[in-house]
Amino acid sequence: VEQIIAALPTVKKIIVVPHSKTKLQDSFQPSGTSKIITWDNIPSSTHSLTFTRVSFSHPIWILYSSGTTGMPKAITHSTGGILLEQLKYGEFHQNVKRGERCFWYTTTGWMMWNYLHGCLLAGGTMILYDGHPAHPDRNALWNLIDVFQIAHFGISGSYIVSMMKSDIEPKTEFKLDSLRSIGSTGSPLPGEGFRWIYEKVKQEVWLTSMSGGTDVCSAFVGGCPLLPVYESEIQCVALGCDLQVWDENGNPTTDEGEMMITQPMPSMPVCFWNDPEFKRYSESYFDMFPNAWRHGDWIRKTEHNGIIIYGRSDATLNRGGVRIGSAEIYKVMDKITEVKDSLIVCIDKPGGEFYMPLFVMLNGGEVLTESLIKKIKHQIKTECSPRHVPDEVIVCADIPYTLSGKKTETPVKKILMGRDPEKVVNAGSLRNPASLKFFIEFFQSHNS
Repeated sequence: VEQIIAALPTVKKIIVVPHSKTKLQDSFQPSGTSKIITWDNIPSSTHSLTFTRVSFSHPIWILYSSGTTGMPKAITHSTGGILLEQLKYGEFHQNVKRGERCFWYTTTGWMMWNYLHGCLLAGGTMILYDGHPAHPDRNALWNLIDVFQIAHFGISGSYIVSMMKSDIEPKTEFKLDSLRSIGSTGSPLPGEGFRWIYEKVKQEVWLTSMSGGTDVCSAFVGGCPLLPVYESEIQCVALGCDLQVWDENGNPTTDEGEMMITQPMPSMPVCFWNDPEFKRYSESYFDMFPNAWRHGDWIRKTEHNGIIIYGRSDATLNRGGVRIGSAEIYKVMDKITEVKDSLIVCIDKPGGEFYMPLFVMLNGGEVLTESLIKKIKHQIKTECSPRHVPDEVIVCADIPYTLSGKKTETPVKKILMGRDPEKVVNAGSLRNPASLKFFIEFFQSHNS
């Protein structure tokens, strides 16, 4: 904290907020203590708010990308763009009504924290949570719905899958009378997750899956209260988003392909901080197809005009010229009770060959036996295709995730191809950076 203060000479006051379970405010005494003021001592009646009018494109905040492929991007959003975009999404796509309470389980390092604030534009009330989602037990977040009468309850796809595997049944533990919608994002939600929500949580609830990113602090695709919900599908393309599916040659396709945004949206970044020539900005979105935003998701539009996301296009498994979405593999793995988590990559080798290992993190007490390996391969072959079957199943202690809860497939792939780990991933962007050690040692042991 002292280093940050020293690097910010314009700081006038440091506000220390006491925590109910710590005495931080008593022990926090850095140099320059004249700048410190406690939350309780902030005057609330002797000062009035003042407002400064700014331009539409005036920066509102800087959000940082996950940093899984290098240094995080300092994404600078505009005041007008964010206000328009989040008002649109909250009113029309999330259907927030004045006075309703909205919750999303997030950290301050994920764009969903900023997105949640958008409910205020629609007259909603934010419910914030500080703590682990499964403490003191796995019902911790579901309990909040009854306690605070939450109408809109937001979580990640991986959280729903973990609840599904834990065999809990919130509808038998809680009333959930106030609950109107459940939001899901962060990772593709498999069909089994949809079923679990309607069978184990609430039959009358509206499950609204969405996908966007830090780049726009909103969603490209998401919910619509006027449309039906189809299993495994995101309901629709968001209003004001010209989304198309392109093949690798830049042609629109009715098959799977790249998610492309072909016209500007209000909340696209005005710049990257400290990128005056827009060099990194252009490389990030417009390098593959000039004048069209390539977001990096591999998707398909359905006959209902819904969207299915198969995973990141740069992490899509290209096996023998056939593109395979990693989400297809994870959908199968989520059903295997012995497996807690998994990660798959496909590595191109000389001579047109490839190597596709599946790394699995097992539940406590489980062992990767030949029988379990056969079970995994058989289930993948049956539910997907023979091309989906991994070349090898390898047990690991942990799966690396970003702070925002995304699997780091691309960095792991680059590490297994011999790239310098420090250049392919920023350890500070990972929730569990120690997990990379296994993959570094795995590569070294197989290439020594």
